[in-house]
Amino acid sequence: MRRVGCLILLVCVAALAFVAFQFVHGWTQDGPSKSAKTVVIADGATLTSAAVQLKREGLILSADAFLTRAKVFGSGKAIKAGEYAIPKGASNSEILTILQGGKAVTRLITIPEGMPSILVYERLKAVDDLTGELDVPAEGSVLPDSYAYEKGEPRAAVLKRMQAAMTKALATMWAERSEDAVVTSPREAIILASIVEKETSVATERPTVAGVYGNRLRKAMMLQADPTIIYPITKGKPLGRRIRKSEIAAVNDYNTYAMTGLPKGPIANPGRLSIVAVLNPAPTKALYFVADGKGGHIFADTLEQHNENVRRWFEIRRQRGEL
Repeated sequence: MRRVGCLILLVCVAALAFVAFQFVHGWTQDGPSKSAKTVVIADGATLTSAAVQLKREGLILSADAFLTRAKVFGSGKAIKAGEYAIPKGASNSEILTILQGGKAVTRLITIPEGMPSILVYERLKAVDDLTGELDVPAEGSVLPDSYAYEKGEPRAAVLKRMQAAMTKALATMWAERSEDAVVTSPREAIILASIVEKETSVATERPTVAGVYGNRLRKAMMLQADPTIIYPITKGKPLGRRIRKSEIAAVNDYNTYAMTGLPKGPIANPGRLSIVAVLNPAPTKALYFVADGKGGHIFADTLEQHNENVRRWFEIRRQRGEL
């Protein structure tokens, strides 16, 4: 009988050891998912509701087993709302660490420098992961940058962050402006910066371009910026053709070939560098500039110098077969 009792005891101990091993192994062994997945944990979700969701999405084998093991082996930290990337075959332990760590999937929408508001609107509308309607933002109210957003977030909320970023950045840059700045208000700074932004893509040129326009404004000369002709026609979208003589002569609130001073509003959403250039223009006597054929511009102090630069630019275009 003693032998039988010992045998039974050994069997029980072995069985308990096996159960204990399985319990521990179930916490660290590979999970059932055959591919990486994303899971969205809603605000206010509990570990229990998350476990049910994880089971439903095939990331764990059992919600009850996950919860039991989490109570024994987990850190006790609360899970955080967000969208998470769960690797292929992630164990129960790895999944809980991900949900507690709060390192959610980062989704970005990028607004390039100089993008007009109609295209900002269209870009936000094209993001399927965002929800809700929105109006076309005021021109010049959005700070070009990359913005993180969450799946299912309202488009209007993302736009609000873009506009808040511009408000904050502009306030800082305005406070640090140079005495040489020709603009007299933050709004004027955005208007002129939007023109500088559209006139050159060469960052190092922007302070000089801003200086040229500052000189013209002080002398009550027309700015004669081609992008201001295009804006009332397309709202900032590419024209797709050459500007017509009738459009150059058109009288409206934007065309700086038919008016002195600044347009009535911005013609794009300028980036930080263009705003800084307007608020801290380069010291220059130049009043003119024209393309140099290499992607930049050549500047001139006098009309005579400018006319010669224009002649050279047209010669370059003829050699390229553009004229």
